[in-house]
Formats: sequence, structure tokens, C-alpha cells
Amino acid sequence: MADKVTKHDEIREAVRARYAAAAESVGPSDESGSSCCGPGSADLSDGQAQAFNASLYGDTVQEGLPDTATMASLGCGNPTAVADLKPGETVLDLGSGGGIDVLLSAKRVGPTGKAYGLDMTDEMLTLARQNQRKAGVDNVEWLRGQIEDVPLPSETVDVVTSNCVINLSADKSRVLAEAARVLKPGGRFAVSDVVADEDMDAATRADMAQWTGCIAGALTRREFEDALAAAGMVDVEVVETHRVHEKAASAIIRARKPPRSDQARP
Repeated sequence: MADKVTKHDEIREAVRARYAAAAESVGPSDESGSSCCGPGSADLSDGQAQAFNASLYGDTVQEGLPDTATMASLGCGNPTAVADLKPGETVLDLGSGGGIDVLLSAKRVGPTGKAYGLDMTDEMLTLARQNQRKAGVDNVEWLRGQIEDVPLPSETVDVVTSNCVINLSADKSRVLAEAARVLKPGGRFAVSDVVADEDMDAATRADMAQWTGCIAGALTRREFEDALAAAGMVDVEVVETHRVHEKAASAIIRARKPPRSDQARP
């Protein structure tokens, strides 16, 4: 058990350090978009870098957001586009980074709703708060913590989103269990993440640099489906959107927490 904990801590610290560096690299004159997964990441090819950046949102979606929010986007998709957010809902974004998905979610749920952003990196939370002030969005709350241990009560949120972050965790089953815990009955899970091919080689999976670059830690489609089912989720759907690596793809993963009436059935 001690070895497992040490490995988890090692992975978490490697990810934290790289996210902190990405946050600090984003400034008024920085147009590189440097990030863990996006342009400027030395561990990804030029083609892969194009698969991890804010251009996946489209220019219209990004209107009204500060440049530092889009430049710090580390994602591999646009989960808010498929989350079907409604006015008045409460949203939690796991691994919120510079805040682009939180700010977009806050606008969609409107003043009667709320968007939480959870991140373990102080530098990213500082950047996210700056971006919130620039965007003039009030219905947001930033949480410092780990996605394996969400600092919210059970059955708190209507929707859980995440953009290319779950693959970075060393304990993905715990992350998905936590997502299920904080969702209200009938709540929705809608994330973008990297899904590994079944035949991803062992060398890639063992490479820490590739892990923090959003490739090595990815679950396969079957593993994602099984882990969500084990967390008590239903209506699981994994839809590949584009390739991000020779042995991996970005995908939209959706699921639902059963309504309370369904949970009570034998």
C-alpha cells in the first residue's frame, strides 16, 4: 500500500508542478498558450498540440472571455457544449485551470445558477480569479482541493464537467465515485477526456512526461464505461471526437446519476 500511495503522490506532484508552470507562463504578452496539454508542451508533437487548445471552443463561444482564460485552456474538447446546461443549475468543473469552462458554464446557467471550479494548483486558482474579474461574472466559486476528494457535500450539483483532467489522476475510480457522490439524483456527468486505445504500449503508459502531457494516464473506452458503472452511473456514452495521439483519442463521455426512484429499486 505504501508504494501505491507514493506513486499517487509522485504523479499528483508532477501534474501540479506542470500546471503551476503553465499558469505562470500566461501573461498579457504571452501568446504561446503554454499548457500541460496544449501548445508549448514539449512532450507533444505539433499535431497533438493543435488537439489541446482553446480553438476547440470556436471564436463565438469565447466572446467576452479574457485572453488569459483562453490562453490557459488545457483541454481536449468543449464539455459545456454537450452538458445541456439550463438556467438555475449548479455546475462543478473538475480541474478548472484558468477557468474557461467555469466562466462559460456560469453564463449558461445564468444569475440564478452557480458554477464551481475545483483545482489543486494555487497558481491556476489565482489566474482563474483574475479571469473571473475581467469577465465580470459573479455566480462563480473557486474551490481548492483534489478531484479525488471533492470539498462539497453529497447531492450538491446538477452537472459535473471536466476538460482533459480525469486522465491525469492516479485514482480515476475515486474521481468518478466523487463525481457521482456530489451529483443530485438525476444529475448529469459530461466531460471531455483522453481515451486510450486498447493496444497502447507499456512504454508510453510508464512515461511520466507523457502522463502529465495527458496521454499515458488515459483509460480505455471499456475501462471508462466500467468505472462509471461501478460508481453507480447509468446511460454511459463515450463518443470519440478526434485523435490526439497515435494510440489515443479525445472523447466526450456522458453519463447520468439515476433518479432517487431508480436508486430505490431492487
